[in-house]
Amino acid sequence: MARIRCDFFSEALGMGTSMTVLLPERTSGQIGMAGSAAAGDPPVLYLLHGLSDDDTIWTRRTSIERYVAPLGLAVVMPMAARSFYTDETHGNRYWTFLSEELPEVCHSFFRLSDRREDTFVAGLSMGGYGAMKWALRAPGRFAAAASLSGALDIARRRDHPTSPVNPAVWHTVWGDGEVPGTDDDTVALLERAGDDLPALYVACGTEDFLYADNVRFVDTARRRGLPVAVDFSPGDHGWAYWDAKIQDVLAWLPLPREALRGAHRSEDRATGKSKYVSG
Repeated sequence: MARIRCDFFSEALGMGTSMTVLLPERTSGQIGMAGSAAAGDPPVLYLLHGLSDDDTIWTRRTSIERYVAPLGLAVVMPMAARSFYTDETHGNRYWTFLSEELPEVCHSFFRLSDRREDTFVAGLSMGGYGAMKWALRAPGRFAAAASLSGALDIARRRDHPTSPVNPAVWHTVWGDGEVPGTDDDTVALLERAGDDLPALYVACGTEDFLYADNVRFVDTARRRGLPVAVDFSPGDHGWAYWDAKIQDVLAWLPLPREALRGAHRSEDRATGKSKYVSG
C-alpha cells in the first residue's frame, strides 16, 4: 500500500485541511504483507473518524493498511474535526465538504473508480453516524455503508442526560435548532428511505453506551423491511473492538470476487462462524 498524508485547501471550509489516503500497490517482494492492485481504477472506501480523533487515527489505532492491502481497495480518511459531518450552525460546512467537495478532490488527485458498485463508506462512533447519514442522503453514490458503534439516534442522543459530548459541541453544530425529523436525523432518514439503499451494516458492542441507539436504528430498518447486516456482540466503545470489527466490514463489502482472494475474515473462535449476521 501507498500511504499518503495529503494537505490541501478546501473551498467549502475556507481553509487548509488534511486527509490520509491508502492506495493499492501490487507487490511481490514485500516481507510479511501481500499487495494487490487491479488493472483499472480501484474501488474506494471512505472511512470516517470519531469525535476525539483526526484523519490519521485509523492508521494509528488499527492495522487497516495491512487489512486492505490484499483487497486492491483504496481508503480515504478525511479530517472532520468535531462536526458530526454536518454544516455547523456556528462553525463550518463539513457536510458540504464531505458529500460534495471531498469526492471531487479525491478523483482529481488520485486514480479511483467513480462507479457506485465500487464506492463504500464506513466509520466509527461520530463517523458511524456520518457514514449512515451520507449513505441515506445520497444512496445512489454507494454500494455499501457500515457503522461501528455509531451515534445512530442523534436526535435522542443530543438531549440524553448522560451524553458524554460537551454541550458546547452540540451548540456549535446545531445551535438551538431542532434535529428530529431533519436530514441530520438518521432514524428519520430511514423512515423516509426508498428501496434504492446501499447494503447496510451495523455493529455495536452490547456494553457500549450507544448500544440502545443502535438497536433503535436497526429496529426502524427492520420495521420498514430494509435489509441490514447486524452484529450486536460483546464489546465496548474502544479500539480493540473497532480493530476487530473493521476486518468483518472489509470481509462483508461487495468487492469484486478476485479482490476477495486472500482477504482476512474474522471468525468467532468458539463457533467458527462469521461474527456478522443478516437481519
